[in-house]
Amino acid sequence: MNQELRVEVLRPGSELVLSGRLDVRTATAARALLREMIDSGDGDILLHVRSLEIWDASGLGIFVGAQRRARRAGRQIVLTGVPPRQLRLLRATRLHRLLTVEPAVA
Repeated sequence: MNQELRVEVLRPGSELVLSGRLDVRTATAARALLREMIDSGDGDILLHVRSLEIWDASGLGIFVGAQRRARRAGRQIVLTGVPPRQLRLLRATRLHRLLTVEPAVA
């Protein structure tokens, strides 16, 4: 299994596709990427997460921290294509109330 986070920039400063792993091993790079993105653009930040294989507590923390930073900048994080398993996790932790979440379409 690949231990890396892969990022495809669709629109600089506002839209990314994340794939691979979002965990403690990739947390530092992901956090820096999102900070740069938040600081360099405007409007909503779309994160396509359908292809993320693993999210752990570190990954969730990155999304929460990014959302807080985005709100201070007058922006918001939108997670799109959230798979059912991760959607259940977001609901169980009540993070679906903090983050804007768009479930994956079957």
